[in-house]
Amino acid sequence: MTIPGWAQGLIRTMSGLHTRLYRLAGGKGFLARNTVILTTRGRKSGRPVSIPLYHVLQNDRVYVVASFGGNDTAPGWYENLLAHPEVEVERNGVAGRYRARSLSPEEAKSVWPALLAMYPPYAAYQKRTSRVIPVVELTPISA
Repeated sequence: MTIPGWAQGLIRTMSGLHTRLYRLAGGKGFLARNTVILTTRGRKSGRPVSIPLYHVLQNDRVYVVASFGGNDTAPGWYENLLAHPEVEVERNGVAGRYRARSLSPEEAKSVWPALLAMYPPYAAYQKRTSRVIPVVELTPISA
C-alpha cells in the first residue's frame, strides 16, 4: 500500500504537533503515554529530525516500529537511523543518547507480542504492505 502524498503531509504535521506538545508537557500526560521522541540526524541534510513513536521498554532497551502506517516505503526517520545509528531518545521528559539497530525478523519475534499488546494496529499495518516492517532496538550509550 502507498499512502497518498497529502496523507503523508498530514502525518508529518500531526507528528510535529505531537512532538511540540510532548515537550511542552515535559514528557508527561496523555500524549506521553507509551511515547518516546526519537531524534535522528537527517541522512541528506544532517539536521536533527524528531518524531514521536510508540515504544516498548524491556530492561534498558527501547523498541520502536518503522511501520509508517503500513506504507510500502519505510519512514524517513528509519532511513536516517540506518545512515546515522546514533540517536537521541526522550522518554518521560528525559533525553539520552542511544544506538539504533534493526532487529532481524527472528530477533523481532521476541518483542513483537509486547508491541502488538501496546498498539494492536501494527498487525494490520504488516498485512497492508509487502515489506517486512522493521523493529528497531535502541540501546543506551554509556557516557
